[in-house]
Amino acid sequence: MRLFQVRTVEEAVTVLRRYANVARPSRVCPLAEALGLAVARDILAPEDVPGFDRSTMDGFAVRASDTFGASEGLPAYLEVVGEVRMGEAPATALSPGQACRIATGGMLPAGADAVVMVEHTETVDERTVGVTRPVAPGENTVRRGDDIRAGEVLFAAGHRLRPQDVGLLAAAGVAEVPVLAPPRVGIITTGDEIVPVEQTPGPGQVRDVNSYTNAGLVAACGGVPVRYGIVRDDFDALYTAASRALAETDMVVVSGGSSVGTRDMTARVIDALGEPGVLFHGLAVRPGKPTIGAVVAGKPVIGLPGHPVSAMVVFDLIVRPLINPGERRLAVRARVSRQLRSAPGREDYVRVRLRRENGELVAEPILGKSGLIATMARADGLAVISLDSGGVEAGECVDVLLF
Repeated sequence: MRLFQVRTVEEAVTVLRRYANVARPSRVCPLAEALGLAVARDILAPEDVPGFDRSTMDGFAVRASDTFGASEGLPAYLEVVGEVRMGEAPATALSPGQACRIATGGMLPAGADAVVMVEHTETVDERTVGVTRPVAPGENTVRRGDDIRAGEVLFAAGHRLRPQDVGLLAAAGVAEVPVLAPPRVGIITTGDEIVPVEQTPGPGQVRDVNSYTNAGLVAACGGVPVRYGIVRDDFDALYTAASRALAETDMVVVSGGSSVGTRDMTARVIDALGEPGVLFHGLAVRPGKPTIGAVVAGKPVIGLPGHPVSAMVVFDLIVRPLINPGERRLAVRARVSRQLRSAPGREDYVRVRLRRENGELVAEPILGKSGLIATMARADGLAVISLDSGGVEAGECVDVLLF
């Protein structure tokens, strides 16, 4: 094991995936329980949605050609031959010169290819309506299969279902969903100076922040956090806790003790857990350089920095893609409000607050050291300064990864 064998974020994720066994058991669950879970295989639409041609407006179903040339001064007069009842098929088909009353969502009768909004009609009598504005074929209608075509891929394997996704599956009649079991992630916090949240810290002590932020991040990514508490700076104690976590979960995250120092033994403990062990010790990022990446018996073991902001940034970059590999990260482009310096060969992730100014997004850096958790709570995302850059000038555009 070589300390600070520095990797880029992309290299780190790649090497971890190469050695890790990311396969997760799958099961079929009711649609009502699928929210937030990743689909186990591609889901195909079993049928067209909508399953019939329907109206998107209240008005009259018509043949569009019967309305051509209509105006307020010279309406097109059509015979009203009935009304489409909601939830029922139309009783009659339309012949040329005929119209049928219809409500939003109603099924178009055979022969109809458009709907005239009620606002563009005038009632002559119970059997006659005047159309005062022409409609084109397809206007104010949705055709069968316009939303979903039978056989198309609704969601690819690995996609994590959102509320709107569950709604789409419901519309397509998918009542049961093949999903992946959420990964269980062991959470360990190390440090003699760390005390429980409910305890008043003594001189030189701090409350346990990382157990809560890391567990929250795991849950937000679709995993199941399993906390193993605070472990003192002792090789045997940390080895025992990490061994137990490794046996009981799919992945282990240890925060603290990742830098090079006389009392920082996390890398040695992780390397002693099994093969292949530590794959890198150090990331080309700020904050978060002293990060440990390892795989033991196919399970990722990540050593995060002890400072809460550094730990959260690295979790977002390294752990999140392992928990939810199918996720697409949300990012926006924004102009930075001030100059930001960076060292070439290192990616910087700067906490920023977003605001809109003159129609553009502006990223305002929230400066502060990596131990200041309040800076993270005030931020909307992380501005990315690339590896090959020496920084950005005020007014330049950067990518901002949204929280």
